[in-house]
Amino acid sequence: MKLLNGAELAGFIKERHAQQVRSMQHTKVVPKLAIVQVKDDPVINTYVRLKQQYGEDVGIAVEVHKPKQADCAHLIESLNKDELVHGIIVQLPLENTDQTDEITNLVAPEKDVDALGLKPNFDPATPTAILWLLAGYNIDLAGKHILLVGRGKLVGAPLEKILKEAGHTVLVAGRGDDVAAMAAESEVIITATSSPGVINSAMVRPGTVVVDAGVAGEEGMTVGDVSPDLYVRDDITITPQKGGVGPLTVCALFDNVIRAVTEQKLHKSN
Repeated sequence: MKLLNGAELAGFIKERHAQQVRSMQHTKVVPKLAIVQVKDDPVINTYVRLKQQYGEDVGIAVEVHKPKQADCAHLIESLNKDELVHGIIVQLPLENTDQTDEITNLVAPEKDVDALGLKPNFDPATPTAILWLLAGYNIDLAGKHILLVGRGKLVGAPLEKILKEAGHTVLVAGRGDDVAAMAAESEVIITATSSPGVINSAMVRPGTVVVDAGVAGEEGMTVGDVSPDLYVRDDITITPQKGGVGPLTVCALFDNVIRAVTEQKLHKSN
């Protein structure tokens, strides 16, 4: 088995980010990311802590705001106007998920570093991380049959758009589709459903590349989409159970924050 170790690649990107932030010191600009977190949940809290730690490590200030959902619009409007805030993310899921689009669309495009709004200036973090991971391990997607399992707002839908715009052959498995049949015809499987065990070993043919970008809670543990039986295979390439897409997703988010600083500075100078 060949592992797609995102944590290893993330280390190199993190060092680059630290250097980029240090190079801004002479301008007296301190990059700042604002996180709007409505829901108090152990998995969400872990993600937020990871972002806070990454920011601290590279020199980017991370402020966490915990408003009631009814107060999000006023808070985001204030953050949009704050020139000291360069990036804003709405940490999903919200308490009332029916308002997800309404609230994420409030973030100004030039600060929408999670790319969840209508017209963000940036690429979404998790799809970017997946593409970085594949490129980092020289996985060439050209001519390959790619299966995306899940068409969610954070991963599946934007990744489908990116891959199709690049001219790749993409199948998308949604609810009710025969995932096993579709997987059997695929050379690359990327799954992001947050449904444990949605991909198992019987579905995956030898030589397949499997990227697990799903995160779910099961019996108090955080697990991915693929069944543990895939990890005894020696004839596939797969993300590890920990340290695959996740670390690079954080990197991609902060890459957007650094870009936002540069672009906002350029806009002011013009």
